[in-house]
Amino acid sequence: MVENSMDSVTYKGMNMRKAGLAGLAALALGCGAIAFAQIEGDRGVAPVSSNGDFEVSGVEVNVAGKSAQDAREAGWREAQRKGWAKLWQQSKGRGGAPALSDSALDAIVSAIVVEEEQIGPRRYIAKLGVLFDRARAAQILGVRGNRARSAPMLVVPVMWSGGSAQVFESRTDWQKAWARFRTADSRIDYVRPTGGGSDSLLLNAGQVERRGRIWWRLILDQFGAADVITPIARLERQWPGGPIVGKFTARYGPDNRFLESFQLRVANSDGLDAMLNEAVKRFDDIYSAALSRGTLRPDSSLVIEDPDAKEEEEAEETEEQVETVTQSASSGTEPTPPAASATTVSIQIATPDAGAVTAAQGALRGVPGVTSVNIGSVAIGGTSVMRVSYSGTIDGLRTALQSQGWQVQQGGNVLRISR
Repeated sequence: MVENSMDSVTYKGMNMRKAGLAGLAALALGCGAIAFAQIEGDRGVAPVSSNGDFEVSGVEVNVAGKSAQDAREAGWREAQRKGWAKLWQQSKGRGGAPALSDSALDAIVSAIVVEEEQIGPRRYIAKLGVLFDRARAAQILGVRGNRARSAPMLVVPVMWSGGSAQVFESRTDWQKAWARFRTADSRIDYVRPTGGGSDSLLLNAGQVERRGRIWWRLILDQFGAADVITPIARLERQWPGGPIVGKFTARYGPDNRFLESFQLRVANSDGLDAMLNEAVKRFDDIYSAALSRGTLRPDSSLVIEDPDAKEEEEAEETEEQVETVTQSASSGTEPTPPAASATTVSIQIATPDAGAVTAAQGALRGVPGVTSVNIGSVAIGGTSVMRVSYSGTIDGLRTALQSQGWQVQQGGNVLRISR
């Protein structure tokens, strides 16, 4: 039985990632007026911040104070202390966390998440989550602040209810559950659309069944993703106000391949959010296990080359090489090696503030072989995407970035870099 819980609320800042796709959606429909009519309205749900913090959930507090506000502040401080002890045990596999003052805990705690709370005149009872800044807490824990993750995966949450399938056509409980999920400790690099704007046109249940690589590539490039995963939820209500059975299926890739399925059940609608939260965690375990097995990796067919354009380019290069060799032979000099063709690569990088965007752009321009750096999308407090033109192959760019001290993960035509 899945217990009921309230929606999480973050109190120290919430970041969102936005993707502008109106132009592509209008192109797909072939009519801008119709596109606007179908995307207007408030449909989107912004995902919670997933900036890599350590998360400890389910911290229970029951404290008294001189007033409701005083009791609440005391409860939050107690939650920080309990959360730190729990984080130490999770990291080290044993208790005995070093004692930290409240001011020291304030420095490493980035947010308090309210899961459930009851506030009285002089009492505060709550179940809280505590988010610890990964970089600062990792120094005390003695662990690495960063961890290897998968290539960026676009999440298309399909929910079947009442005989119809929806993704972002309206706000669904399944979309909200994925937006609530905190991905900091996951091995999967989830790219979660907000569901607003043109997302409802580009990402729908029909798109999941399409196999065309060119259209998938266009969509993935717009979101800065290398592949797609499709968590499917099918809700069956036994009778009005009665039990709800959730049948869940994990699929992935443009071919909508099956991974695993499972089933959950709750007594009534009050437990629906808790059931969906549990289902998202189960999906994360399934996709993480698939990543470990080597099953969940970017589909190479999503990188599409135009055969005619490739043949023309190769023919032009051959003619240039022949002309260069002929001229060198007649002049008695050594031929000059032909210049490497330019490659455009999407690079993802964490940008906690506006200064980080500028710094990242300047650092990329300083990499040998990089001819231009353009900003694709900016997410302050999240992950920004930059388009880099490089005189060579993507493997060469990866090597050049590593020589500059960057940690690089590759997925398709996307590189994710960090220090």
